[in-house]
Amino acid sequence: MDSTTLLALLDSWLLHLAAERKSPRTLKVYGDGVRAFGRWADANDRAPLLDRPTVNAFVAGLVDAGAESATVKSRQAAVRRFSRWLAEEDEIDVDQLVGLKPPKLDVKVVPELSEDELRALLKACQGKSLRDRRDEALVRLMTETTARAGEVVDMQVGDVDLKEGTAVVRRGKGGKGRRVPFGPQTGRALDRYLRARRSHRLADTPALWLGESGRGFGYDGLYRALTGRAQAAGLPDGFSPHWLRHTGAGRWLAAGGSEQGLMAVAGWSSREMIDRYTRATSERRAAEEARRLGLGDL
Repeated sequence: MDSTTLLALLDSWLLHLAAERKSPRTLKVYGDGVRAFGRWADANDRAPLLDRPTVNAFVAGLVDAGAESATVKSRQAAVRRFSRWLAEEDEIDVDQLVGLKPPKLDVKVVPELSEDELRALLKACQGKSLRDRRDEALVRLMTETTARAGEVVDMQVGDVDLKEGTAVVRRGKGGKGRRVPFGPQTGRALDRYLRARRSHRLADTPALWLGESGRGFGYDGLYRALTGRAQAAGLPDGFSPHWLRHTGAGRWLAAGGSEQGLMAVAGWSSREMIDRYTRATSERRAAEEARRLGLGDL
């Protein structure tokens, strides 16, 4: 199989995934992974063979180039799943990547915002324009509910119930939906945004979040909006909206929330995710817990 054939079949695979109602974000991640594999093969004058030696060399090349751990794992996963689909569709004789495990790489510790940093971010969103109302509502909703950026972007107006204080995540990771709760402060921010939203050119469309100048609002728009607010707030370089999910998880546990409750709200099926998302401040929480317990008071 050459790169041209690979990319032609990639289009068929993405069509198949779309028919399974995979999210646009998932389609992009899978597509990027297979395309990166094809580019790597061309750049290294290698056939894009879906076998272990070739795919392992591809992964090694990503690591050597300094790719983030999450990027390396997602691209290897995309190639593995693509190979499986090709075998299922009889485009290849056998899936040679069956049983190939994800690469074991160092997990990057994602920072959590301190209370002062979170207040600074909210302060940077103050104002009365639709953009200001929207960005404050986004920060509050994403932090309090620990919802993923892609999940929040996909929300529709009807998914938010201000009276009940809940929002519906229609299709989370793995295709699982859930209902997430929020408190009065987030509810007030959402109400202010929804009232400002009425004057937008696209006010009658179902999408919850709308952009400036009569435009829609997707993941890229959210990323630009919140990174801009973070810069205005003087937050550390490298801020990503994903920090809000980590911050929300850490705040939940620090406030005494249960791990089971956090897993339900965040949409996690494995407790391992709690350790991954709260690693940055786990020692601080342990120290605070030790002081509360006072086990040295003999």
